[in-house]
Amino acid sequence: MGTRSIKEVAELARVSVGTVSNVLNRPEIVSPATRERVFQAIRELGFVRNEVARHLRVGRSRTVGLVVLDVSNPFFADVAQGAEGPADEHDTMVVLCNSGADPVRERRHLDQLEQQRVLGILITPVDAASPRLTELAARGTPVVLVDSAASGAQCSVAVDDRLGGRIAGEHLIERGHRRIAFIGGPPSIKQVADRHAGVMSAVEAAGDGVELVACAMPTLSFDTGRRAGERLAAMPPGERPTAAFCANDVVALGFLQAMAARGLRVPADMAIVGYDDIEFAAAAAVPLSSVRQPRELLGRTAIELLLEEVTESERHRHRQVIFQPDLVVRASSEPRRGG
Repeated sequence: MGTRSIKEVAELARVSVGTVSNVLNRPEIVSPATRERVFQAIRELGFVRNEVARHLRVGRSRTVGLVVLDVSNPFFADVAQGAEGPADEHDTMVVLCNSGADPVRERRHLDQLEQQRVLGILITPVDAASPRLTELAARGTPVVLVDSAASGAQCSVAVDDRLGGRIAGEHLIERGHRRIAFIGGPPSIKQVADRHAGVMSAVEAAGDGVELVACAMPTLSFDTGRRAGERLAAMPPGERPTAAFCANDVVALGFLQAMAARGLRVPADMAIVGYDDIEFAAAAAVPLSSVRQPRELLGRTAIELLLEEVTESERHRHRQVIFQPDLVVRASSEPRRGG
């Protein structure tokens, strides 16, 4: 059986197409008897209204796109969960898209979302300065950056990643570590660059005798952390860093696994600090110290800014919201013994 049309419903119920439309959209203006005839026809025909077409006729769908760097990272699942609450309250659906930190893939998602005439887009961009983002807004698709600061041209919600990197570095230095590794991903990702700059500022402030060893990796993944851990574990003990600050918790968990596999003790042989404080950080075999981001609050604030821009376009003023991170200290970076 093919898709039934609103015209067929009207014919079976012996009413006009306009009356069926009123039953679907403004039922209070239709008499109860007529409403029941229309609903009976809908049930008999198995009619399902085309919400996409209905919303597109009035200009926009009730869908918001959320484009993230890595859908496998639980951090972004928490951001999405934060966005869903306000979205539900406004009869809006959040659709998750994964760029994989690939600018080509990101652009494809943005093109598809614009073609679908979404209500707006939340995005953790590969490049926050991409002109594609401002082009979207100029053509009528509001964009809010998530976990990435923007200029005054659009709204954004972010965490002070330089501060996060600095407090991680200060923590390890206070614990007596003098050779610290930074396990990061592509420096083109601003969050990675800012976290590196933050830990570097802590090392520089500590003065001579403290060194940062940068270990750049192609991606921010569990496997990246594991491979970086294997690389450091293979170094002679006198040259090996005694602590590692990882650009996110997923990387840190892979790094932790490599330490265990190579027989290195955490934190006695290698202290570890991650970033994000995802749920799995506290549940690790050695509970992971981590720089906490307000993950759900990022998502909730981002979509609230987006919905405000959509509903109050004339009064809306772009805002750049910056949250402060804090360090959660667990067993993976307890004070060194005898050092």
